[in-house]
Parts: sequence; C-alpha cells; structure tokens
Amino acid sequence: MNDKHRIYARHSGVKMADRLSIPLIKHCVRTTLQMENIDTFCEVVVLITDDAGIRKLNREFRGIDEPTDVLSFPMQEFSAPGELKSGHCAPLPDDELLALGDIVISAERAKAQAYGYGQTIRRETAYLTVHSALHLLGYDHIDEAEDKRLMRGREKKILEQLAIND
Repeated sequence: MNDKHRIYARHSGVKMADRLSIPLIKHCVRTTLQMENIDTFCEVVVLITDDAGIRKLNREFRGIDEPTDVLSFPMQEFSAPGELKSGHCAPLPDDELLALGDIVISAERAKAQAYGYGQTIRRETAYLTVHSALHLLGYDHIDEAEDKRLMRGREKKILEQLAIND
C-alpha cells in the first residue's frame, strides 16, 4: 500500500451510534487508488455527515433538495476512467500531492441502505467509498450503459480485493 497517498476523513454532525469506520474508509480509498494504478501521490478528503448535511450539499451543488448516500467532487480531468489527462501526470515535488477530490458520505443513508439490502454497515461503507473514489478517477454511470458496466465491474473487483464479504 502506498503511504504517500493522503486520505483525510472526519465526521461532522453524525451521532455516535451512526459513525462509520474511518480506518475502513481510508483503506478503501487507498485500495481503489492502488488497483487503478494511480502512481501520482494523491490527496482525498472524506466527510462523513448526516442526511441533513448531505441534503444541503446535494441542493447546493446538484440542485436536488433531498439527501443522497454519497457525493463525489472530482478535482482532476481524465481522458478515460483512471487515466489522468496529459500534463496532469508530471511528477510533483516530494512535498506536493495531487488533489484528487472530495467524497461526502451520509452515515444515515449508509446505515439505512445496509439494512435495506441485507448487508452489514461495513460492506455498505466499503461500497459507497469505492464507488465515490472511482468517480474521483473519472468513472461514471449516468449516460451510457457501457460506462455503467465498466464502473460496476471495477467496483466488484476492488470489493473482492478488499475481501469484504459480510
């Protein structure tokens, strides 16, 4: 695992009983970066919030006034999923990290979805984190069936690597 990737994660507005595992989230982001062969040292910020917090962000940035499970805010452009556009791959000085983007997860949605799907909160947390990290790497699933198939395939492989089967 690459220690030079920096993943910052914190809870904000989340009840103690709804808090998600920050070590698990960091591990999922690092594994996603590793499996996508991201060699440039990156920085990812993860905010774990409640439904009210993510609803506010969803309204502000997407114009949708309702809570969602996860939001991704990519900061880089990709020519294809997982492939940084030319010029972004230049080696950075040792003390600089490529700001890959931000992830926001609703702990309340993660918990509700886990129960709804008959999964553990650990499994749902891993899925949402991997899903969002892939969005930061240029994957999408909205417009074309092929894009969705590609993204779902990568999610499955990464979750298998994480060996989260519960």
